[in-house]
Amino acid sequence: MSACDLAPGYIRAIAPYQPGKPTSELARELGLEEASIIKLASNENPLGVSPKALAAMRALLDGLARYPDGNGFELKQALAQRFAVAQSQIVLGNGSNDVLELAARSFLAPGLSAVYSQHAFAVYPLAVQAVGAKGIEVPAKNYGHDLDAIAAAVRPDTRIVFVANPNNPTGTFISGAEIEKFVAKLPGEVLVVLDEAYTEYLRPDFRYDSIAWLNKYPNLIITRTFSKVFGLAGLRVGYALAAAGVADLMNRVRQPFNVNSLSLAAAAAALNDEAFIRDSYELNCRGMDQIVAGLGRLGLKHIPSYGNFVTFEVPRAGEVFQKLLRLGVIVRPIAAYGMPGHLRVSIGLESENARFLDALKQAFA
Repeated sequence: MSACDLAPGYIRAIAPYQPGKPTSELARELGLEEASIIKLASNENPLGVSPKALAAMRALLDGLARYPDGNGFELKQALAQRFAVAQSQIVLGNGSNDVLELAARSFLAPGLSAVYSQHAFAVYPLAVQAVGAKGIEVPAKNYGHDLDAIAAAVRPDTRIVFVANPNNPTGTFISGAEIEKFVAKLPGEVLVVLDEAYTEYLRPDFRYDSIAWLNKYPNLIITRTFSKVFGLAGLRVGYALAAAGVADLMNRVRQPFNVNSLSLAAAAAALNDEAFIRDSYELNCRGMDQIVAGLGRLGLKHIPSYGNFVTFEVPRAGEVFQKLLRLGVIVRPIAAYGMPGHLRVSIGLESENARFLDALKQAFA
């Protein structure tokens, strides 16, 4: 027997998260020029990094021999001012994935359970399984969350319910009124982790103020990220907003210095780069229309999306994915999400979207 055999069974049973394929990996595999490859697989911001964030990082380069501020005061201050919350209500993470895991580590254990939807973000079951808790997957409704079924699935041992809005990878959306009604009817000891990684991409008619709910629902945790509209995916920084007592427990299991100095400074600057946020949002709106129209011309059905990506149904999805790779276009297969007949494409620059649609047409030839 080896040491590996003695690891908890729930750890040995984990199937690791599979990220989008990097351009460098595809270049090595197929002998392509890396500069010729476009990656539309990981819902990144095609405009790159906020100029204000870049300036903030450059100003710190000479100080990287020092540890970062373990409390993240500057970023917490910026978030507190932006959202009118106390710094004691904020938890910082190495990406929002880290914050999701902090919630699981703080409130789950063997013998307890968490509930989430089918076709929801893969990190939810991974975070639950990593602490030995039981994951309860509820069948989706039209590829999105069935809130009534999720509420019905809550058991006496349930401590967390995960809800993504908009949802990844399907892009579906639930109105703020429906979400609040759902939170209000759950038992107070059941935490609702509301994952809003894509909330900045919502069009004005669909936006809602979930942060205002924190005063009414102490069992609500809101998680967000700087990896999407703010263009900081490579820096890995996210945050949670919650009642002070909930945030305190999450901060107790948070690793010291889990957000590095460059990430802290860049995120604080990017948060208030209104011009960059506006340009990113507007580019996404135009790109969404471009992709959806192109899929329609090809006779392909898509799931209406409220994020910065589109999931579409395609015959022989695995084969089409491989053909796209050979044409230097990386999208995301989502068979692991229980959707083997679909692919997900991120919204890119206008030229990247056009190239994807052309390559997709060739893949059918």
